[in-house]
Amino acid sequence: MYIRKNQRDLTRTEKKRLVDALLQVKRSGKYDEFVRTHGQYYVPDAEEGPRPAHMTPSFFPWHRRFLLEFERALQAVDSGVSIPYWDWTADRTPASSLWAEDFMGGTGRTGDRQVTTGPFAYANGNWRINSRITDGTYLTRDLGRPSDPIALPTRAEVSRALSDPVYDTAPWDSTSVGGFRNTIEGWGTGGAERWVNHNRVHRWVGGLMVGATSPNDPVFWLHHAFIDLLWTRWQRAHPRSGYLPRRRLPASDPQAGRIFSLDEPMPPWDVKPSQLMDHERFYRYA
Repeated sequence: MYIRKNQRDLTRTEKKRLVDALLQVKRSGKYDEFVRTHGQYYVPDAEEGPRPAHMTPSFFPWHRRFLLEFERALQAVDSGVSIPYWDWTADRTPASSLWAEDFMGGTGRTGDRQVTTGPFAYANGNWRINSRITDGTYLTRDLGRPSDPIALPTRAEVSRALSDPVYDTAPWDSTSVGGFRNTIEGWGTGGAERWVNHNRVHRWVGGLMVGATSPNDPVFWLHHAFIDLLWTRWQRAHPRSGYLPRRRLPASDPQAGRIFSLDEPMPPWDVKPSQLMDHERFYRYA
């Protein structure tokens, strides 16, 4: 078992080792395979086929396995590396050390939003975007979206989500009202509340973090490590509440065959949500 730390507590050496491992996984071609996997399984409500990754009850366990697979790729390069988490309720501005030159790099420049600082800047030759929806070959960001400002979620917003004792509710998609899963994933009701929590963080970072191929930005992993930590906090706060739906939906349900109940294997790993309820046999959070 290993430790996932708050990114703000990483030493300079730990940051360098993580960055070096990220760059090596990128050079090997494996990084882009993870980007393509996320893009393939990001299936919105209205699209046909199974929806394991987003707008679905399996949002948390699917991403837990996704992060574990990526962490194993990093550890194959450096066994001492793990994915740190970004607590965006505390580190809330582009001035955070997260965005420093020696770590994630900063926001994009005016105009094309190209990131020009840090180890993932295109000009440094280490981070070419190969799996994308847009045509650009460079990493883009628009931290805080200055032209139309957006704020990162607050502790109070997260606390409200954590207080919900119900894991998820029908119709098990982005329109579910109530339930911890959709409240954290962040499909809101429209207007100013259209994007909340997880989704608003993607919007706040902007650039390639918006959309199905968001792992093109390495901050994706730190964001989702915090989402995973929030799931563990919810589990501890509500020990009598569990994953829903527990049983396979009846054939008459519109979501039958599209979402994954507790013991239905999720692609692409053929692993059940029930196998991913307890993270502590793999890692713990500092």
